[in-house]
Formats: sequence, C-alpha cells, structure tokens
Amino acid sequence: MDPSEYDNIARLEAEHWWYRGMAAISLNFLRRAFDDGAKRAAARGGELRLLDAGCGPGGMLTRLSALGQPFGIDLHPLALAHASGKAPLARAAVEHLPFAEDSFDLVTSFDVLYHLAVGDDEAALREFARVLRKPAPGKPGGLLLIRLPAWEALRGAHDIAVHTRHRYTAPELRAKLRAAGFRIKRLTYANTLLFLPILLRRILQPNSHAGSDVELPSPTLNRFLEFLLRLEKNWLTYFNLPFGVSLFALAQT
Repeated sequence: MDPSEYDNIARLEAEHWWYRGMAAISLNFLRRAFDDGAKRAAARGGELRLLDAGCGPGGMLTRLSALGQPFGIDLHPLALAHASGKAPLARAAVEHLPFAEDSFDLVTSFDVLYHLAVGDDEAALREFARVLRKPAPGKPGGLLLIRLPAWEALRGAHDIAVHTRHRYTAPELRAKLRAAGFRIKRLTYANTLLFLPILLRRILQPNSHAGSDVELPSPTLNRFLEFLLRLEKNWLTYFNLPFGVSLFALAQT
C-alpha cells in the first residue's frame, strides 16, 4: 500500500461511511458468535485475547477492546506508528506470526490477505489456525473473522492505489479455509446494495488514473451510505447475501 494511504485511513476511518459501516457489520458478527463474552472468557479462565492480523492504523483495535484484550500486528512501520497506544503491537507478516500456538480466542483480518505484500494467503490462514485456541471438552475453539475484497470484475483504480493482488469469491475462500483446518460458520458477501454502482464506476474509470476511494463525501451522502451498510448489517443477522463488493467469513478451529 502506498504509505500516504495509511495517513489517509488514519485521518478518515473514524467518520468515513465505509469504515464505520464495515465495523458495525464486523462487530455484529462477533457479538453474535461469542453470544456471551463473559461465558466464553470464564470457560477459558480469563479475559478474551484478540489478535487483529494486519491492523493498519489501528481503528479496529479500539473497537475490539469492547470484547477483550486486543493485540495488533502489521508489517508497515507507518501503520504501527498510527496504531501506537491502542493495543500491544508487533511488527510481523501474517504468514509468520510471532505468537505461540493456542494464544488467542479470536483472530480478525480485515482486507489484508488480498495485498501484494502477502505472498501466500494459505500460509497466513494456517498461521491464524495455529495461534487460535483449539477446542477441548467444555471449551470452544477459537474464532476467525476475515474480510476480503470480492470479484475480480470490480478491480479498478482503487486497487492500484492499495496494491491489490487478488479479489476473492466465496467458493475460493471456502476452499482455502477448509484446507487450513477451519470449520466455516458464516460465509457471505456484503456491501451488496452498492455493488452495481461500484461495478459501473470501475468499468468507466480508467485504471491508468489510479486513485484511492478513501475520501470523505459530503456529510449527507456519508450518512446515507453508512445507513445502507447498517441496513445490511441487520439483514446479515438473519441471512447471507449472494453477492457484494466485500466478502466475510466467520470460521472456527
């Protein structure tokens, strides 16, 4: 990712519709998956330990702290500089996590494995499985929540700016998660309502004019777009979405 993009994200993610809406969807998945965090923590004998693998500027670390003790790793020093003070941090690649086996109750990875810097996404998934808690009598296995950009047809100028290596489909991600040893609890697309407008924008916007989509629209439009994602959050409580700009998976060891 271009270094300037970390500054851009750190500046905007607290108020930008996409980050706020995606955070709402992510936390809804997690709260429902954990049911009662106190019960799961008690089963493990203490506070939940959470790893955000590829934490970027750290916006989700603050939000995850409501569920337990978050930790963050990222490979880029500028990302870690922005995330400093939000949680314990380490500089590391997702393919080589500096933690022992069975270290975490939850691993999250938000728009990381798609990146050019990740040479082996399957190795990263195996690392996530390695550091997650293994199931035992009376103790559930650890959870993985992963979000990725979907559909190569949506590749455009933004992908150039953020160094996209690959955009995923649900069958592809399902196969990779199973190969890494995960049991899939949810697999769904999201940002479905904006799929067609974004597809048209990608078709009409020349890739040669590369630029990030992370810019703040007018306050009215920003609120409306966040409303659409929060509406999807409610839908995703009850059913999966068949297509979308993003892809979510919730899986368990």
